Amino acid sequence: MFSYWEQQSFTQYQHIIIGAGIVGLSLAIELRHRFPKDRILILERGMMSTGASSRNAGFACMGSVTELLSDLQTASVDEVLTLFEARKKGLEILRTRLGDERIGYAENGSFELIDDSKIKAIEQLEYLNQLLIPITQKAAFRLANECISEFDFSTNFTKALIENCCEGELNTGKMLRALSDLALELKIEIKTNAAVSHFEEREQEVQVFVPDHLRQASWNFKCRQLYICTNAFTSQLLPNEAVIPGRGQVLLTKPISGLKFKGIFHMDDGYFYFRELENRVLFGGGRNLDIATEQTTDLALNDNIQAHLQHLLKTVILPRTAFEIEQQWAGIMAFGPTKTPIVKAFSERIFGAFRMGGMGVALGSEVAQRLAKEIVP
Repeated sequence: MFSYWEQQSFTQYQHIIIGAGIVGLSLAIELRHRFPKDRILILERGMMSTGASSRNAGFACMGSVTELLSDLQTASVDEVLTLFEARKKGLEILRTRLGDERIGYAENGSFELIDDSKIKAIEQLEYLNQLLIPITQKAAFRLANECISEFDFSTNFTKALIENCCEGELNTGKMLRALSDLALELKIEIKTNAAVSHFEEREQEVQVFVPDHLRQASWNFKCRQLYICTNAFTSQLLPNEAVIPGRGQVLLTKPISGLKFKGIFHMDDGYFYFRELENRVLFGGGRNLDIATEQTTDLALNDNIQAHLQHLLKTVILPRTAFEIEQQWAGIMAFGPTKTPIVKAFSERIFGAFRMGGMGVALGSEVAQRLAKEIVP
């Protein structure tokens, strides 16, 4: 049961966004610039975003050599280049909007470890550089084998090291907090613990229903336009969309004295990634080891993949350095038959931006800007 005052003052909006992750917050900010007087509401099902936005590794990246070469096996050159450019543009928007200091952005180096199974990728460096130089304006990749011993990686595994010259890192928590703070500064409302059960499009509005267990009823929010930015969880609201969840396992070591590397690192077509974080090693990935199990929205640990991450940490990354695990967690990404995000209008009142393919940090701001430009008041 709701009061007259609640229904009158807290349910009417011009724009409602479902999802308070990178895409949802970025879209709200874009809409505020386009519609300075409109009421904008973000509905987030958890206390904070719980998919990939707050649980990623903080890579400000566009794609490693082996990942791009793998993509070129299933997509056209134009498709791969378009997606690469969108990632680059998205990072530029994010950095310009918030400033590097607020998001902890740094360029401490980005590298890819190459083992025997990927060694032929080295032959494709010049090819990729020529493809990408209209976008990057400089060589994107170079061989950096001199750093293998400097970083103290296992030479039994690491047969080559490729530097990704256009990538950086950021602090995921600072970035998401800065986006939230900016949204609030712009008088965008954010309601958490507001899980949308369903929505209904009417002739003049969209009605959005959120159960309220305290009142034993559902809020009926009304808006002119609704935007679905729920990434891996989109199928709960749009079951016909081609969105497949992909869980990513992550671990974090305790601080390691004398850690010999900084920056971000890729392995195995982008399926594994690690970085230095305050003298710790953050290491994640491995869903390719158990694709079927990891196609889930359950935020649980996969013990087998976590064990494999620790094995690689011990044998490849820190072969001569003792370490202890301090934290473990999982994040949920969204994938599909292609790596191209879904950014589209479902009607004149319902829109969506989701399926970031594990690149939400890079793509989130770009897809939000692209979608906002399509909105007709």
